[in-house]
Amino acid sequence: MTTPLVEIRLLTAADAAIFKALRLRAIENSPTSIWPTRAEEEARSASEVAERIQSTPTQAVFGAFACDTLVGIAGVRRESLSQVSHKATIWGVFVAPSQRGRGIARNLLNTATAHASKSWASAQLNLCVNAENTAAKQLYESLGFATFGIEPRAMVVDGRFYDEQHMVLKLR
Repeated sequence: MTTPLVEIRLLTAADAAIFKALRLRAIENSPTSIWPTRAEEEARSASEVAERIQSTPTQAVFGAFACDTLVGIAGVRRESLSQVSHKATIWGVFVAPSQRGRGIARNLLNTATAHASKSWASAQLNLCVNAENTAAKQLYESLGFATFGIEPRAMVVDGRFYDEQHMVLKLR
């Protein structure tokens, strides 16, 4: 899928360095929306990052490229155990602030959803979002995700607790 001048594609191991750089920007920009700290993300080796983004039967990471620059990411992974393999989870959604408002996050999410539905025959997608992140929650709701619970104190950043809203999208 594409947005004008933006290409969405699966990331590969060759994209590890640019993925890591954008993740570090995400942590700086949205520390209450991304789980690892900057130090934890920086500590990941190149091979760990490459393995993390390599497409497999249970994981895929999509990137949005504007003029060959990675400006957005969204990951999806599914459970491998048969009794829960019908579920997939969206993770790590981020678009560079300068690129927001162009539909990039929506296109990334639609691409990840299509992958989970078609490639894995997933019956539902789950995700978690900081309960205070109104813009992200509105985007997810506009795509059909519905809240099924709140995890209190799910994350602590700089000594402050944040709740996470758990959402689900039934695909079939």
